[in-house]
Amino acid sequence: MEKIGIYGGTFNPIHNGHLHLLQAALDRLRFDRVLVIPTNIPPHKVERDLASNKDRLEMVRLAVEGMDRVWVSDMEQRAKGKSYTILTVKKLRAMFPGAELTLLMGADMLLSFDRWHRWREILALASLAAFARSEGETELLERKAAELGNARVVRVEPLPMSSTMIREMIRRGEDISALVPEKVCAYLREKRLYQE
Repeated sequence: MEKIGIYGGTFNPIHNGHLHLLQAALDRLRFDRVLVIPTNIPPHKVERDLASNKDRLEMVRLAVEGMDRVWVSDMEQRAKGKSYTILTVKKLRAMFPGAELTLLMGADMLLSFDRWHRWREILALASLAAFARSEGETELLERKAAELGNARVVRVEPLPMSSTMIREMIRRGEDISALVPEKVCAYLREKRLYQE
């Protein structure tokens, strides 16, 4: 049975923290492939400086270039309206009927998962794997995973960074080259993204 990881997000922009989690998922959970899926319109948060779909998709492609077993999909961006996970998972279940699907997510996503749109249906179609970055967080997440069922927690070394922090650094003219892949850094400069 094929094991497929599903890694969605705004990736606004994608950074080394995202890639760190992606590599941990490939190494520890032994997926045959991981689909990285940038959202169209995120339903759970309002991004006031969201880069275009085209730019975010291209940055994701540049970031994962050469990574074995990683595929980038624009399926959410091609769909109209908000990017609800249930719609994506149903499409993937139809595309890969025999596969084992696992949604990859950060700690905050797992903790709020039972407030997601049609979350019970998602759990019936795919399992969840959440990444914990500290000891205290691991315990909290394991309790939540047990409560939800069909979920597990993967411990990873923390890489303290966020897309919000990177956008703010760009606005202030600070160097972000240690936080994003080299090709993404060059793309951000060339397109002048997130600059005032």
